[in-house]
Amino acid sequence: MTSIIKCNTYKDTNGNDLFNSDGSGNVTLSAGAMKNTPAFSARMSQAQTISHETNTKADFDTEIFDTDSAYDHSTNQRFTVPTGKAGKYFFYSNLVLDAGSAANLQNCQITFYKNGSQVKKNAWNFNSNDIFFAGMQISAVLDLSASDYIEVYAKISDSSGSPVIDGSGATQSEFTGYRIIGA
Repeated sequence: MTSIIKCNTYKDTNGNDLFNSDGSGNVTLSAGAMKNTPAFSARMSQAQTISHETNTKADFDTEIFDTDSAYDHSTNQRFTVPTGKAGKYFFYSNLVLDAGSAANLQNCQITFYKNGSQVKKNAWNFNSNDIFFAGMQISAVLDLSASDYIEVYAKISDSSGSPVIDGSGATQSEFTGYRIIGA
């Protein structure tokens, strides 16, 4: 059994055009269809000194872009899902975690927090005392509702006791996210 659906215009539940067909097999996406918004990207403007063995929120204080004004770069350094924008989101962060003053990096981790609770972590443990820094990445697809918020935390253990998250020049740490599917 074969099923066929014929239409010239496909609309979402709110009546917005998603795509159109000219009847000859040519399909055109409508303006605004299939956008991955809200979307944002932020980076650190300078190195952030953090305490040894302490989970600390990364200070992504400079916006690169923010389509829906959903990333707060000035006070909370977090992305908050706007009203009406629930769905599945992709997040990515890169942090350069540094022992600070010498080759003393012992272990480090980078973590996504959702509404103040850990949801995903990436950790490295080193068996050597000759490592200065580690570039760590983390990504996740998260199902979010309106007003949910996402933050990035880092934890560094080093024998010098002066760890930093590098945030300037070629070693910029960053935090990016965008909606991939609406609710």
